[in-house]
Amino acid sequence: MTSSAGGAHVPGRPGGRTAAGATPQAGPGAPPEEAAPEEFDLEEAIHQVEAEEHEGRPPAAGLLGNLVVAAAVVVLGGAAVVGSLAFDAGSARSPEAGTWPLMVSVVIVVLGLGLVATARRTTDAERFGRTSWLVLAGLATMVAFVALIPVIGFEIPAALLAFVWLRFLGHEGWRTSIVTSLALVVAFYLIFVGALSVPIPHLF
Repeated sequence: MTSSAGGAHVPGRPGGRTAAGATPQAGPGAPPEEAAPEEFDLEEAIHQVEAEEHEGRPPAAGLLGNLVVAAAVVVLGGAAVVGSLAFDAGSARSPEAGTWPLMVSVVIVVLGLGLVATARRTTDAERFGRTSWLVLAGLATMVAFVALIPVIGFEIPAALLAFVWLRFLGHEGWRTSIVTSLALVVAFYLIFVGALSVPIPHLF
């Protein structure tokens, strides 16, 4: 039943009509209206993830800290180059005891110079703190490793170096650290001493 004004008949409503063009209200048994889905803001999500990543992070080292670290890397690489030249550097066709240390030392110097060039733009380096002592401990073990090789060969220093790094710096298990350390020494020996005949100091 409709009126001349165009109102629709609504059961249960006094007068049985609504105003023309009005939407009838849902009854008690009508399903609830679904909320419109929210639009996904990718930029806001990225900012939120970045903020969560920076929470609790140590303060950045800054330009001076980056330059100090880069200079230390260059000096370390330079000292390694000098130490490598004390041995016979050899050549690519005929490598000698100082060939591989010299190559690694040159790479370290190049990486240090790269750190100097990018020191102003680097923001992910952390200021010196408690965890930085682990880096110094790793550096100290490397120095001991280099000093012991000419005296007792590379096998024992290499095994101890790998074990210390895995167990105490990397917090690996005892079994994993021991097995991996011995496996690395055996592989190194088979490749460089057995296959390539590189004249590095060794016990066996």
